[in-house]
Amino acid sequence: MTAAPGPQAQQRGVLAAVVLTALNLRTAVTGFSVLIGTAGDALRFGQLVAGAIGTIVTACFAVAASAAPALVRRLGLERTAALALTATTAGIVLRALAWSPGVLLGASVLLFAGVGASNVVLIPIVKTHFPTRVRTLSTVYMVLLQVGQLVAPLVALALATIAGWRTASGVWAVFTAVAAVLWVRAARDRAPGTPAPARPAGRAVLARSPLALGLIGLMAMTALHVYTLITWLPTMYTDAGVGETSSAFLLSWFAGLGLVAAFVVPPLAGRLANPYPVVVVCAALMAVGYLGMLTAPAGGAFAWATAFGLGVSTFPLCLTLIGLRTADAASASALSGLVQGIGYGIGCVGPLALGALDQAAGSWRPAYLVLAATLVVTLAAGWWACRPQPAPVSAVPAAARRG
Repeated sequence: MTAAPGPQAQQRGVLAAVVLTALNLRTAVTGFSVLIGTAGDALRFGQLVAGAIGTIVTACFAVAASAAPALVRRLGLERTAALALTATTAGIVLRALAWSPGVLLGASVLLFAGVGASNVVLIPIVKTHFPTRVRTLSTVYMVLLQVGQLVAPLVALALATIAGWRTASGVWAVFTAVAAVLWVRAARDRAPGTPAPARPAGRAVLARSPLALGLIGLMAMTALHVYTLITWLPTMYTDAGVGETSSAFLLSWFAGLGLVAAFVVPPLAGRLANPYPVVVVCAALMAVGYLGMLTAPAGGAFAWATAFGLGVSTFPLCLTLIGLRTADAASASALSGLVQGIGYGIGCVGPLALGALDQAAGSWRPAYLVLAATLVVTLAAGWWACRPQPAPVSAVPAAARRG
């Protein structure tokens, strides 16, 4: 009979699972953005289906984020993560084998539902298993997410040239499958510390807090910008006369600049009582990017991609504040589900609606103006999200926390 692993071995297993999951939270998104044109030619779909795929990403993130806390209460954090990574793996494989646009869309739903659930559970998993290293591991988590997001377009484009778009889109299943196995093992070992259930009444109180409302608004606007740009930035540039390879590089550069935010924003948010200046700087950068796309999209392509890549640093700010401003893992799970569920739900209108606006207008200019206007909401929501809290918020009654 095999002896159960000790606490240190369990922690190492959970850490390995967190690392591999974080690294692959966005590979299936950005790694497919540069393949949409080739896949569209093969499966005979156009801009409407391409926009629908971008909307499916954030819509699935929203639904899965809303459902994840209930799954955590029923299954526990580790089993929920195992289920999420299994769904992600199955979706990636099915998308690579897709024989019609309908199958491709269905596979995308399964894939991104799994990723959406993973988005939510990683924060409380870190808070549960590594309570004294939340800031450090939040930084690691953000860095790995951005590394995967950066590398995926370059790998996918190179691999598609050698082995075709199906192999290039399906390769990520190898890594998510290994992560799923690690989570199954972590669930079997089941280290103590699964969060106490956050009751519906407690979550309702949490949802009405200024912190939650501000974070929801900030996440919604961030998701709107991030996934519109991830879906359409290569097309925006090619429409402006930039070459396909250069457009793929600019998407990768945009994604890779998140590494700067991943290293800088979490520790900065931990040190500042009010990190609102981060929101102001980000909004200003996004405004510069949209102004540049309106006036000289090709001539200043690199500068605008840089402004966008740094401007969406409000994403790691949101996730860091969820971890820092909650009292316990259950509250972090509840707040993460609320913020990501509603935030991604609002943000999901971006890729499809703005793609349709471009198609109707015959130009990206109206889309740039709409996106620039939403920065007002970013500034207002960020004010409430960043205000100092007198005490960490909780969705779990005090009696339940005392056990």
